[in-house]
Amino acid sequence: MTNMTKAYAAQSADTDLEPFSFTRRDLRADDVAIDILYCGVCHSDLHHARNHAGYTIYPTVPGHEIVGRVTAVGSEVGKFQPGDMVGVGCYVDSCQKCKPCHAGEEPYCVEYATPTYGFMDRHDGMPSYGGYSENIIVSDKFTVRIPEGMDAKSAAPLLCAGITTYSPLRHWKVGPGHKVAVVGLGGLGHMGLKFAKAMGAEVTLFTRSPDKEQEARRLGADHVVLSTDEAQMAAAANSFDYILDTVPNAHDVNPYVATLAWNGTLILLGLLGAIDPPLHNVPLMMGRKSVASSNVGGIAETQEMLDFCAANGITCDVEMIDIQDINAAYERMEKGDVHYRFVIDNASLRKS
Repeated sequence: MTNMTKAYAAQSADTDLEPFSFTRRDLRADDVAIDILYCGVCHSDLHHARNHAGYTIYPTVPGHEIVGRVTAVGSEVGKFQPGDMVGVGCYVDSCQKCKPCHAGEEPYCVEYATPTYGFMDRHDGMPSYGGYSENIIVSDKFTVRIPEGMDAKSAAPLLCAGITTYSPLRHWKVGPGHKVAVVGLGGLGHMGLKFAKAMGAEVTLFTRSPDKEQEARRLGADHVVLSTDEAQMAAAANSFDYILDTVPNAHDVNPYVATLAWNGTLILLGLLGAIDPPLHNVPLMMGRKSVASSNVGGIAETQEMLDFCAANGITCDVEMIDIQDINAAYERMEKGDVHYRFVIDNASLRKS
């Protein structure tokens, strides 16, 4: 079949996203065809569209927080059928043969997992285009089921912002008796608060904004520490078992290391790039503290996360936009002016 698809794409690093059309591939035997209803807007989309990492191939269609309905399935697909509500996250393929893949940790594939957009298909070499589009075709192995009754538009950001914060909390076995702090109250940070609280931890928000306390407590924080207040930071010294640092820009992490307890771990989730200013090793050594990072979880863990959200009434706080407003949304996102995730109503593509 010929599947001409409307989308929005970046044509260069310094131009706005604009209408774009391309052809989706035919269904393979293990594929699921999805009519996209909603797509979350991730900070990674902005980074990629503007080539901040230096490897973007244009044109690029961003979007890896995708929720939609199945419209067709390949001949070997048994677990999905037309009409099912499903999701697609940050990756759409992997080698399926290395140790991480066999363990269900596809994002850590030693041959590199195939991102949902901005890369090349492992089988035919065609570019992968993401969720700022009418539809997508994905292997059933990289498709997850949206639990019945879950709000679809609020579920979309769970496919990135949700699993990015859920996965490290599960990996480090966070639960009752742990003290967890979250740095930054954005798309990742607000989900980190919700998950840590639902897992039974005592939760603290680090923020530079004193006016965020009430909102942080609404989202699950037991305590709020103003990171610009030296007295409050000193009082928090040696306190936390785990810190989720969700800030996407370079910033000084040394003050947060000082608040880790003995054997504590600071987990960098927002920053892509070098730590600047550098880490001081002595505080790490004297407390046997660790600085770590984490990718999104594998497909099985993503499904587990969605089911956890359904069981605990957790969704992402979203602001709906039409695709025609994406460039303004990028500008607002750079200013931190979103509570807490933009989600595109993909029906608006029909207006293009």
